[in-house]
Amino acid sequence: QVQLIESGGGLVQAGGSLRLSCVVSGGSFSSYHMGWFRQAPGKEREFVARISRGSESTLYTGVVKGRFTISRDAAKTTVYLQMNSLKPEDTAVYYCAASGTWSSRSDVYDYWGQGTPVTVSS
Repeated sequence: QVQLIESGGGLVQAGGSLRLSCVVSGGSFSSYHMGWFRQAPGKEREFVARISRGSESTLYTGVVKGRFTISRDAAKTTVYLQMNSLKPEDTAVYYCAASGTWSSRSDVYDYWGQGTPVTVSS
């Protein structure tokens, strides 16, 4: 059974940084494309970033481009989301997810973590 466990969320001031981690266990890490999504209070879950199986390709939603960086470490079966220059509008619960399909659509992701909350104060 594939499990994803996120960590690294918390409270940060605007302009600050956080690094989220997502450890994947119980499956073949290298066979999954990995994604980060977020859900703000009262809003639908939205795509943030994704990275291909071998890290050849990454993709970001426009509002985080240039501020967030997704990466993965096969030896640690971990995917990261480095978030810099954080804004209050980045406040959300952040989820990592695994998929065999290269896509930004949440419905193609097979496995999800429980989420880690990020709060950015102004």
